[in-house]
Amino acid sequence: MRIALVYDCLYPATVGGAERWLRALAEDLAEEHEVTYVTRRQWRRGEDPLPGVRCVTAAPGGGLYRSDGRRRLLPPALFALGVFLHFVRHRRHYDTVHCLSYPFAPLVSVRTALVGRDVRVCCEWLECLSDAYWRSYGPVLGRVGALLQRLCLRLTPEAVVFSGHTARRLRENGFRGPVELVGGLAFSTEAAGLDSENGAKGRSPLVLFAGRHVPDKRAALVPDVIAAARLQRADITAVIAGEGPERASVMRRIGELGLHGAIKAPGFVSPEELEALYRRAGCVLSPSLRDGYGMVVAEAAARGVPVVVCPGPDNAAAERVLNGVNGCVAATAEPDDIGAAVVDVIDRGEELRTSVARWYREHAEELSVHATIRRVRALYSSERENGSASGHGPPASG
Repeated sequence: MRIALVYDCLYPATVGGAERWLRALAEDLAEEHEVTYVTRRQWRRGEDPLPGVRCVTAAPGGGLYRSDGRRRLLPPALFALGVFLHFVRHRRHYDTVHCLSYPFAPLVSVRTALVGRDVRVCCEWLECLSDAYWRSYGPVLGRVGALLQRLCLRLTPEAVVFSGHTARRLRENGFRGPVELVGGLAFSTEAAGLDSENGAKGRSPLVLFAGRHVPDKRAALVPDVIAAARLQRADITAVIAGEGPERASVMRRIGELGLHGAIKAPGFVSPEELEALYRRAGCVLSPSLRDGYGMVVAEAAARGVPVVVCPGPDNAAAERVLNGVNGCVAATAEPDDIGAAVVDVIDRGEELRTSVARWYREHAEELSVHATIRRVRALYSSERENGSASGHGPPASG
C-alpha cells in the first residue's frame, strides 16, 4: 500500500506528542508499506531525517510560533500551498492519505487536490476546539479559525480520534461521518521503576511540570500554584522543565513570589534527567486548559505518579483522571484550587501512588501507542466499505 502522512512538523526537529506519534506510525508502517511523510524542511540537505520513509519538503522550515506562543499564520499557509501542489502532481501515487486536522489548511489542500480520485483520506483529529477557545484569538482571527474548523469537519471523510472527548465534540459540531477511536499515545510500555506496587514508595513532595512554555500549557501559572500549596505544606517544592516563549514570565514570577529556593526551572532536560525527575516526584502538575488527549496522565501513571489537572471544555486530560485513583481534577482552574489539589495528592502519599500503579496496569494496553499503531494498521487494511463502519456514533470515553 502507498501511504502519505501529512503534517508540518517532524520529530525530533519539533518536539510534541503529535510529532512523536506520527513518526512512530511512519516507521512502523514503512516495514510493510511504501510511506511518504509530507512536511516542511526541518533537516539539512543530504540528511536522512526518517530512515525507511520518503520525506517530501512541501514548504520551508523556520519558526512556527509568535513571541506570545501562538501559531504564526504564514508557515501553515505556505505548507498548505506546498501540500496542494504535491498532491496535484502525485494524484495517482497514493492509496491512503493520513492528514492531521491541525493546522487546518493542509486538509483543505489534500481534499481539493484529490477531487475525483479514489484515494482514501483519513483525518486525524487530536482535538476539536470550542467556540470559546477560538474567541480567545480575537474577533477576526478567532472567527476565521472557527469557520476553517467547520470547513474541515465537512471535508473529513473518516475521522481518527484519541479520546471520547474529541469524538463527542465532533458530533456536537455536526460531523456525521465515521469516527474511529484508536486508543492511546503513551510510549511507556511498562511501568518504569514499578516492578511492584511497593516500587512507588519513597517519593518526595516534589511537583513536576514538564512541557512547552506556551500560553495553552500555562507554565507561568505554576509558581502561583506552588505558592498556594506551600501555605498548607511548606515542604512542597517544584521543578518546571521545558522551554518556550513564556519562560521569561515563569522566571519572573518565581522571583516575584520569592520562590527561588523552592522552584527550579532548568529549561530543557534530557530524557534521562526527566526520568530521574519522574522517579522523585510526588505529583505531576498539568494546569493546561487545552489538551486533546491527556498524554501527561498516561506518562505520569506509567511511573506511578499521580497527576493534577484542571477542568475545562477543551481539556480531554480531565476525563482520564479519577479523583483518588490516579490523581485529582482541581475544583477550578484558579491557583488556590489547583494548589489545594496538589496538597491533597501529596498528602495521600503511598496509598494513592499504589492506586496509580494499579490503574496503569489495568489500562496499559488501551493507553499504549503500540496498540494504537495496530489499530491504525487494521483501519488502513480494512475494505473501504467495511473499514469505516466500526466508527459510527461517538465512541465511549477513553
